[in-house]
Amino acid sequence: MSRVIRALLLAASAGLLTTLAGAQSNELNLYSARHYQTDEALYSQFTKATGIKINRVDADDAGILARLKAEGTASPADVILLVDAARLGKGQVEGLFRPIKSPLLEAAVPAQLRAAAGSDGIAWFGLSTRARVVVYDKTRVKREDVDTYEELADPKNKGRVCLRSGSHPYNLSLFGSMLEHLGPAKMENWLQGLKANLARAPKGGDTDQIRAVASGECAVAISNSYYIARLMRSGQAQDQALMSKFEVVFPNQQSWGTHLNIAGAAVARHSKNPQAAIQFIEYLASPQAQTYFADGNNEWPVVASVKTTNAALQAMSGGAFKAETVPVAQVAAHQVRVQQMLDRIGFR
Repeated sequence: MSRVIRALLLAASAGLLTTLAGAQSNELNLYSARHYQTDEALYSQFTKATGIKINRVDADDAGILARLKAEGTASPADVILLVDAARLGKGQVEGLFRPIKSPLLEAAVPAQLRAAAGSDGIAWFGLSTRARVVVYDKTRVKREDVDTYEELADPKNKGRVCLRSGSHPYNLSLFGSMLEHLGPAKMENWLQGLKANLARAPKGGDTDQIRAVASGECAVAISNSYYIARLMRSGQAQDQALMSKFEVVFPNQQSWGTHLNIAGAAVARHSKNPQAAIQFIEYLASPQAQTYFADGNNEWPVVASVKTTNAALQAMSGGAFKAETVPVAQVAAHQVRVQQMLDRIGFR
């Protein structure tokens, strides 16, 4: 990263960029699917630096998109924060976002972690990443039998796999990535094999899958990396006991790399304060905010120059791992096709 770009990011972090909201409003309305207490410090620091107050509405990704559609042109929303590429892609397709033009963001966020909206600008930017990893019972499963996503559908793992709903956005994004790598025919066969290997019907969230492995209900599961890092950093004895029951593998290190999903931001289509909305998103790409994402919620920064010191992330990944490079916007674009495959084979 050039000195100029780094200087701009540091300036955003320190609140030295010109406050653009004054002529319009000293408030921003944020619709957020990020329900993390650590984010509160981000918002208060932005307000302190710029004088712009953040009014936050919390909901899940689907609820936010539904609300934007229902509100239409009357929507007060300025900034949208979602926690999955598939949902960001859905919002873009449904015309709920306003294209962003920001040289700072385009320099800071890698091209594969954002979505172009044509010549008008960028539809949305990823701001943090999390890996979709495999957890397994080390007493029942060999690491080499689950170190690729493909092997989760191999008959050798029959009756071993636990999974949350295949239609959950986290899995839709993973499956969209697999479709990109395997192609339609192999992908549908893979889904059939994965379904056949389930130890029980899909249910619960990622932490429930981890607990199912620890309890012996199944032997293999898929989880977002930050759920595991939370357990690792927990001071609770039961969480430390849980950690002793399983191992973690970052799949496909010898091929295309482990699937990454993102949390990302967009400007609402009918924002009344779009310049300040862009300023806020630029702030979220600053070194200070990127460090908060890593330390506060166990996510990896998207800005390459920002290095995390999160001990749990370091320990889990061994300090580094190979991540796939498929553009997340491409993965998001596959969600409808993937859902059709799931429906066709009766995968819940």
